[in-house]
Amino acid sequence: MALTSDEQRIEILQTAISACRICRDVPAKGIEDRLPHEPRPVVVMSSTARILIAGQAPGLRVHESGIPFNDASGDRLRQWLDVTREEFYDPAKFAIVPMGFCFPGYDAKGHDLPPRRECAPLWRRAVIDAMPQIELVLAIGGYAQDWHLNCVGKESMTETVFNWRRSFMVNGGVRILPLPHPSWRNSGWLKRNPWFETELLPILRQSVDSFIR
Repeated sequence: MALTSDEQRIEILQTAISACRICRDVPAKGIEDRLPHEPRPVVVMSSTARILIAGQAPGLRVHESGIPFNDASGDRLRQWLDVTREEFYDPAKFAIVPMGFCFPGYDAKGHDLPPRRECAPLWRRAVIDAMPQIELVLAIGGYAQDWHLNCVGKESMTETVFNWRRSFMVNGGVRILPLPHPSWRNSGWLKRNPWFETELLPILRQSVDSFIR
């Protein structure tokens, strides 16, 4: 079966992204800031999925497996979405495109570094434009929210998630639902903000269900 033009565009982009080494070979802040390991971009593009999961960057387990959200954070995210692993990894249902495609490494305290600064300027606009069928973006964490909601420096992640209705209750266009990162390190945040589970999660699950089932 011949590929459609959208499928061809995605296939070309996916191939180019898989071969990308800019953060290793031409790092934005100079060679001393190069990615400390071989790049392994982890991206799932789709010509049919109506939901885009916009995360931050792969962690070490995802880097090792090449499977997005193949870790404890992914388990919690799937609980939030109320989907099975099979549904989550079906590219007909979900596109998964983090702000940084590769595991960025750890800082001195053993925490994941931010997404590499080379990635989004080079790839993100082209990737988003290649998936015009997307109707709902799940913007996970501050980096994705800054890009998709243009809220850099305007408010905290908590404020952005609390004000989720601004970008979700829209008439026409792509809906954007900001979410905290599902890392288990955010368990304290969830306890301090019980409205997330009582107000936002039911809307999230209802929306996902309407798009994939």
